[in-house]
Amino acid sequence: MFAFLLTLLILDALLLSVVVLLQAGQGGGLASLGGATTDTVLGGRQAVTLLTKATWWCGGIFLVLALVLSLVPRGGGANALQERLRSATPAPSAPLPLGGTPTPSTAPATGTTPAPTPSQKAPAKAPSPGAPAPSQPKK
Repeated sequence: MFAFLLTLLILDALLLSVVVLLQAGQGGGLASLGGATTDTVLGGRQAVTLLTKATWWCGGIFLVLALVLSLVPRGGGANALQERLRSATPAPSAPLPLGGTPTPSTAPATGTTPAPTPSQKAPAKAPSPGAPAPSQPKK
């Protein structure tokens, strides 16, 4: 369905281009604004020709087809590359704890925090601003 409507839209666009290019120009354009009469600027009454009607019809069909194509789901299944990419994406994992190392999945789920491992160090206390700096032993 999508491919059929897209083909119709392309054919209509080509026909619309041909019909517009076949029409005769009005002639005045912006050059007529200098001191021309209102008939030249605003355009006189013209007979509605077959090309004018075809232009309106092709333009209307183009707009309707474009609207319908935006609502119709794109046809066809996913190709092999899309399927491989979907299967290659890892499942989302649980966020890491604040310590930065993941906890083992065998930890008891009692709600208590596990004892820190030797690789985790406690944060050092910063000395208070009024306290003297700790003295280091001399060697």
